[in-house]
Amino acid sequence: MILAPTIWALHFVLVYGVTAVLCAKWDAADLARLTIFASTAVALTLIVAVGRGAWRQWDYLDGWDDIHDRPTDNHRRRFLGHVGFLLSLVSTIGVIYVTLPAVFVETCR
Repeated sequence: MILAPTIWALHFVLVYGVTAVLCAKWDAADLARLTIFASTAVALTLIVAVGRGAWRQWDYLDGWDDIHDRPTDNHRRRFLGHVGFLLSLVSTIGVIYVTLPAVFVETCR
């Protein structure tokens, strides 16, 4: 359930850490941008894989119901899949927003 937000957090730390080092030490905006795009591709791939697994666990299309109100193992499993899928969506949006400065900012200064 928390794997997608963890990937988002690691991506955030990696992007800002690498950008700070590359821009402060070497003024290498192009290398920083390339690193950001590569790490974004990896993070989005991992988040999509997690979201797909959560979608399968949620199993919404099986009965077209979204009610998880019983204390059974099946309802708990489906609820955790539902939450994991929604967290994957939020994490995808977060990774995209962390990447946006690399698209618009041309230099380190």
